[in-house]
Amino acid sequence: MKFTSKELSPYLSARHYFGSEQRRHRERARLSLVQLADIVNFSKSTLARVETAELMPPPELPSALDAAFGVEEYFHGLFQLAKKEAHPDQYRRYMDFEAQAVVIEQYGGQVVPGLLQTRTYAHTFLSRQETLSAEEVEQRVNARMARQERQRSDVPPYRWAILDEAVLRRDMGGETAMYEQLSSLLAQVDTPHCKIQVVPFRLGLHALMGGALTLLTLPDGSTMAYEEGIEAGHLYEAPDIVSKWRRQYEVLRANALSFAESADLIRKAMEDHKPCDTQQLT
Repeated sequence: MKFTSKELSPYLSARHYFGSEQRRHRERARLSLVQLADIVNFSKSTLARVETAELMPPPELPSALDAAFGVEEYFHGLFQLAKKEAHPDQYRRYMDFEAQAVVIEQYGGQVVPGLLQTRTYAHTFLSRQETLSAEEVEQRVNARMARQERQRSDVPPYRWAILDEAVLRRDMGGETAMYEQLSSLLAQVDTPHCKIQVVPFRLGLHALMGGALTLLTLPDGSTMAYEEGIEAGHLYEAPDIVSKWRRQYEVLRANALSFAESADLIRKAMEDHKPCDTQQLT
């Protein structure tokens, strides 16, 4: 199929500028994507996606482009800027990556991660956001529940969640809602497709406190990291930065409670949130 050049927006971001400069240098050298692919040893599709800023340039590509076009560390410099910035459509990209991911690893410091939330818990949490109307809250809850459908498919992603003990203790929507949410977590602590660990208060300080983290592993083995703060999130695709988040996650995983210990702590939290009548929840 013939490749049709897409109009570029070079000044939208450093990533877009990198792609537009790759195309400018390629066209000035009168090279097709196929010809450039042979020179730099990357596929035509990879180069095409880099040019349109759909893909973060692979770490080895900048030096290959510098050599191909005879520009000393020009693309290397652009890459240093591109890999540190937030993608303009980062949340949409995150959703795209999540839908493809074969492994989803998450840390929740204050709130149950969205993929593990019950409808009532999600509704209560989103309702606390003053900028959302009742209709917008309902739309977001439905979207969150739709994201969970893949977990019940024939080929679900493998999920691993690490939760701070604060997530279990903080009331969210009343006793019945919390009991229901904790019961759902308990059922997923150690299943073939889901693992949940709890970080107890006694562990003290750790590197991921104060935020939330998701690591997404795609079918090709590549990994993306999505780190969330109070008001903003940041999607990281550069391997060196993702590796940093991976190391911190692995350290926390090693220090979290075992599955059995995590289940016991969830049960204790359920006792604290136990409603007067739990007949319908058992």
